[in-house]
Amino acid sequence: MDYEKLFRLDGRRALVIGAGGIGQQAAAALAAHGAEVISADKAPADGVLELDITDAAAVERFAEQFGEIDVLVLTAAMNVRKRILDYAPEEFDSVISLNLKGTFTVLRAFGARMVRRGSGSIMVFSSIRGQTVEPGQSAYAATKAGVIQLVRTAAAEFGPSGVRVNAIAPGVVETPLTAQIKAHPEWYDAYAAKSALGRWSRPEELAGAVVYLASDAAGFVTGSVLTVDGGWTAIDGRFTPPA
Repeated sequence: MDYEKLFRLDGRRALVIGAGGIGQQAAAALAAHGAEVISADKAPADGVLELDITDAAAVERFAEQFGEIDVLVLTAAMNVRKRILDYAPEEFDSVISLNLKGTFTVLRAFGARMVRRGSGSIMVFSSIRGQTVEPGQSAYAATKAGVIQLVRTAAAEFGPSGVRVNAIAPGVVETPLTAQIKAHPEWYDAYAAKSALGRWSRPEELAGAVVYLASDAAGFVTGSVLTVDGGWTAIDGRFTPPA
C-alpha cells in the first residue's frame, strides 16, 4: 500500500448531483485530489449540467451518457418545515419524491452500471434527522431515515460486485436549505449550542468525508453512516451540570 497516495483519485471520474452548497465543496475537494468531476443540478449554472432526479427517464439518459462513473455523490434534497397537522399532501409528496424516490432512482441507474463494471463508490447524503427529530421535520426526517436503509440495502446487493455504498449524515450546515433557521437568531444560537463544538458547520467541512469514502482509504467501508455533526448526536446538549 502506497500511503502517500491513499486519498488520491487520479484517473477516476466523479459525478456530484446537487451542485450547490455541500455539493459544490465536495466537487472542489474531489478535483483537488485528482478526480475528473462532473457536476449536475436541477438548476444548472456555469459548468453544471442539468439533471432532475425526480425524472427517472432523465436520470437513465444521463447515466447512459456518463456511464463510466467511478465516484457518485448525491446531495440533492429539500425540506418543507411544517408540523404534521399543517402539512399539505402535495408538500409531503414533493419531499418524498425528491429525497427518497430520487435517491432510489439514482442508485438504480448508476448502481447498475457500476455493478456491471465491478467497481465504484456511491455516497448519499442523509442527515442527523435520520436519527433524531424535532417538531416540523416529519417528512424530511422520514426520507433521511429511508435513505440510510436504501444505502444499506444497496451496499448488501452491490457489494459482491465490488461497489461500495455509504451515507454521510451532517448536522446543521450553513446552506440555503437552512436559511429559514438562520433568519431567527435565537433559533440559530440554540442549534449552535446543541453541538459539542458550539457552532454550525460550513459546507467545506463535509468535503473530507466525501474524499475519504471515495478513496482507497475507505476500501473496506460500505453500508456505513459517517456522521459529521460536531457531536450533536453524541451528547445531550440541553444542560451542562456543575462539576
